Amino acid sequence: QVQLVESGGGLVQPGGSLRLSCAASGHIFSVGAMCWYRHATGKERELVASISSSGTTTYADSVKGRITISRDNAKNTVYLQLNSLKPEDTAVYYCNAYLRPSRGPSDTYWGQGTQVMVSS
Repeated sequence: QVQLVESGGGLVQPGGSLRLSCAASGHIFSVGAMCWYRHATGKERELVASISSSGTTTYADSVKGRITISRDNAKNTVYLQLNSLKPEDTAVYYCNAYLRPSRGPSDTYWGQGTQVMVSS
């Protein structure tokens, strides 16, 4: 069974940094694009950043210059480096991956979410 497991969230002061990780595990044939979304209370879910299998990245305007997405294809893991954090970055962060399991068709998988809280 394929699953995505996130880690790295927590409480950080404004201006601080966090690094989120999301590892895909199970019987996986290939992993395509991987993304990070966030969902803040009272707001719609937002696509924060994405990275293709070849490393092409995109970012939401709200985080450009402060957040970096990267991946380790050997580990089927995607990372999100959060810098210069602001209170408005507070949200549950979810990773998402389009992947093909060893058996069955390609599909989109979601992690369980990790809470990031930015507060003094």
